[in-house]
Amino acid sequence: MTLETSRGPTKLFVIDTNVILHDAGCLHNFQDNDIAIPITVLEELDQFKKGNEDINFQARAFLRRLDELTGDVLCGEGASLGDGLGSIRVVLAADHTQQLNAAFLADCPDHRILNVAMTLQHREAPRPVILVTKDTNLRMKAKSFGVIAQDYSTDKVESFDKLYTGKRLIGDLPSEVVNQFYVNGGHVPAADLPCVSQPMANENFILRNGSKSVLATYNPDEKSFVRIDRLSASGIAPRNAEQSFALRALLNDNLKLVSLTGKAGSGKTLLALAAAMECRSRYRQILLARPAVPLSNRDLGFLPGDIGAKLDPYMQPLYDNMAVMKHPLGDLAGGPKVQDLLASNHLEVTPLAYIRGRSLQRVFFIVDEAQNLTPHEIKTIITRAGEGTKIVFTGDIQQIDHPYLDSLSNGMSYLINRMVGQPLYAHITLEKGERSELAELASNLL
Repeated sequence: MTLETSRGPTKLFVIDTNVILHDAGCLHNFQDNDIAIPITVLEELDQFKKGNEDINFQARAFLRRLDELTGDVLCGEGASLGDGLGSIRVVLAADHTQQLNAAFLADCPDHRILNVAMTLQHREAPRPVILVTKDTNLRMKAKSFGVIAQDYSTDKVESFDKLYTGKRLIGDLPSEVVNQFYVNGGHVPAADLPCVSQPMANENFILRNGSKSVLATYNPDEKSFVRIDRLSASGIAPRNAEQSFALRALLNDNLKLVSLTGKAGSGKTLLALAAAMECRSRYRQILLARPAVPLSNRDLGFLPGDIGAKLDPYMQPLYDNMAVMKHPLGDLAGGPKVQDLLASNHLEVTPLAYIRGRSLQRVFFIVDEAQNLTPHEIKTIITRAGEGTKIVFTGDIQQIDHPYLDSLSNGMSYLINRMVGQPLYAHITLEKGERSELAELASNLL
């Protein structure tokens, strides 16, 4: 759904439950148009009121806001949403039950919501009535009945192709420009590289002249480019330029927020864990988390045992990456064993469902598979950061398991789009798979 300024008659938007669970503040994103809430949506929200997950908070926040807006009695014309905004109403009756029953075998909440949209389209004609839902299948059903249906796209990024990658390749540079990076500590003023236009804070560059090249990153404080030397962390060394960029950002304590995206096997999680272990003495604790996929749709209580046993199936990929950093005797590049760090609580695997309300001080926090988070969940996690905390998000925005997110609406894409250019933030897109030749082949061909 594209929210454009209305110059003709105002529109009437019918809101599905999944939009509200995605963004409880959606009521204020429809400009001067009116909003209709089917009574079925309120029934569904009632089922989400209890719980500590993000969708539960969204449901409660929306219902409280709706109660504030409507006062003691909600009339048929609805209640005002505020200055410059439209009105909101709750719709009870629907007229097209027989038509829907003839087309669909089952009566379900989606069909009742569609029924309301069809009824309003008939009653409000010629006024545009639009069903807003993040459910692709419901949008197709609505369109088949002649009802306009759109996705909720207020927090979507414009285009996947335009998403910031964190790196640029600059070729055909004069030899003297490349040579400057090997004197004066590898710092070159931005004024000496006019060929690099509008560098972003902490943006990375591959600078080439024929067979000669140098890796550099832009320092916004010094307004200069800084050479990136070969690094390693916990025995893990980068295998390509993007991994070098990523490891430097991960080891830089001045960068409080880092995001790494890339296909399976590109080294996102391994590099983040290696960096956390390398600088563990500078942090009080290392926290590891990943969404229990599908996030917010499966309670940990479905699995037997204590919280550790419940989390193990979801967190096993983190343990697999930690195992890579062990040498044959079981130690981490001369440091303590993973088991000792876990036993001392210096390394903790935690569920994201209970992150709200915490204040994380001097913590290196890694959130894996972050592409399955909503923009609101990303915000909730980042706002937990206290003094001295570093947060790292890793994920593949092409592999999303959440039923109502895609490559443009997920939290990772939203984060990259909004944070680009901030001095405390760095992002790298890893392109080459390094897990194995077989994994790379499968990633490219299958």
